[in-house]
Amino acid sequence: MVHFARCAFVVALVLISACHAEPERKLMLVEATIADIQNSIKSGQSSCVEIVQGYIDRIEKYDQAKGINAITVINPKANEKATQVDRALQNGEILPDLFCAPLLIKDNFDTHDMVTTGGSIALKDSYPPDDAFMIRKLREAGAIVLAKTNMAEWAFSPRQTVSSSYGRTANVYDTKFVPAGSSGGTASGVAASMGVAGMGSDTGNSIRGPSSHLALFGIRSTIGLTSRDGVIPLAFDRDIAGPMARTVEDGVRLFNVVAGDDPADPLTVPNKREKDYMKFLNADGLEGKRLGVFRFLVDHEDADDEILTLFDAAIADLAAAGAIIIDPVEITDFNAITESIGWCGRFRYDVGQYLKTLSDAPFLDVNKVLDTGELAPESVENFNFYAEFPLDVVPDDWEPPCSTWPNNPARNQLLANAVEAMDKAGLDALIYPTWSNPPAPIDAAVEEYSGDNSQWLVPDAGLPAVTVPMGFWQNKLPAGLQFAGRPYAEGTLIELAYAYEQKTMHRRPPEGFGEVSE
Repeated sequence: MVHFARCAFVVALVLISACHAEPERKLMLVEATIADIQNSIKSGQSSCVEIVQGYIDRIEKYDQAKGINAITVINPKANEKATQVDRALQNGEILPDLFCAPLLIKDNFDTHDMVTTGGSIALKDSYPPDDAFMIRKLREAGAIVLAKTNMAEWAFSPRQTVSSSYGRTANVYDTKFVPAGSSGGTASGVAASMGVAGMGSDTGNSIRGPSSHLALFGIRSTIGLTSRDGVIPLAFDRDIAGPMARTVEDGVRLFNVVAGDDPADPLTVPNKREKDYMKFLNADGLEGKRLGVFRFLVDHEDADDEILTLFDAAIADLAAAGAIIIDPVEITDFNAITESIGWCGRFRYDVGQYLKTLSDAPFLDVNKVLDTGELAPESVENFNFYAEFPLDVVPDDWEPPCSTWPNNPARNQLLANAVEAMDKAGLDALIYPTWSNPPAPIDAAVEEYSGDNSQWLVPDAGLPAVTVPMGFWQNKLPAGLQFAGRPYAEGTLIELAYAYEQKTMHRRPPEGFGEVSE
């Protein structure tokens, strides 16, 4: 009888405790990862609908009210897609790798169900007939296109993000500074947790530069490894599209889905991707790696002293994690070859090819915007430069020719010299600051543009590169560390970036963008 009473007492305590237990909190979205979201949904803590609506609430509370202007259009079908995920889970279906990952997509990626303007008001009503290759792959993997993001008009500017379609984007760490360009909308939106991760494009800087200014991981692949089909071009044989994320792991989750050849991309190179890039998430990946300091992109011009101090600290951290530092490393004739490469003004031709893919293009010659005046003042100088080049002549046939990769002799020579320098020193990668200077003030974005190291070696030679946070300038504005590697060495670069991230954990969220419920 006593035993029974004791058991009854214990049961009663359990029931009382259960009745008075605190309800399990919903997932906090600030800095949440894809794994956090998926674990929360699978455990029953959150639904996909709640997750998606939570991000929409963040956009509605913070984006315009804080003067950021990162988001252009919210997908009206996002909640419908989330409902489908919840229903699939309830039905016991096997869910794909990126299920319920709400993504922010730069406004130059074709989305069949959302407008794609490329930052130009002239395309404000343009709905592409289908998705870009990468968007299709992401949707097939279960990701949700949550919203499109603002960009520099026609991707012209690495300095700032200003479009004629949606205006100017600010840096969420301090709105008095730029987020760089042209993927500044994705960068600021992801940094403020308005989506779990995002997609940008990079002709010379535009994934790595904004990622550096917003304390994100960004990856630019080797030309030929990833498809640009359905991404409005700036310079087709330099353009690369890819992920931007708050963690290396989330960026790699996206990259693992979008990397690979695509017959619709004329520059695709088959059979070059790794089977699984996730296997390179190795926290001890710096042990024994040989890293070369490319001093040309460290000490040149008017590099900021504090950025250089952060870079010196990064070198020390890399060495402490087991890396072997080779300092300096030189690339034979780097400056002379770089100057000989110059810049190919193929924008008008390349956009003409893109416009032909639209079912109802408003024009077939982008120069029409000069007649209509549908152009932001910040874009006029660039546009006047490109307007002089031919529309209907393949750049290889111009006089003088603008040779398309991989048939550009100067770019090939730079690639050969870069690989030779890495081979000679036995390097796994080159390192340098992504920017040698802090973000420019937003009201002096052009005048104080300085230190953009992404424009040099990597796009000219067609090499892969990643950027990862390396600290904060004046403890306020982010700075990035860049790793550049051999062609198709994305796995090695991921391993280096992940190990450095895990050893240092420099990233922190911007202030003033707490949970919506707070």
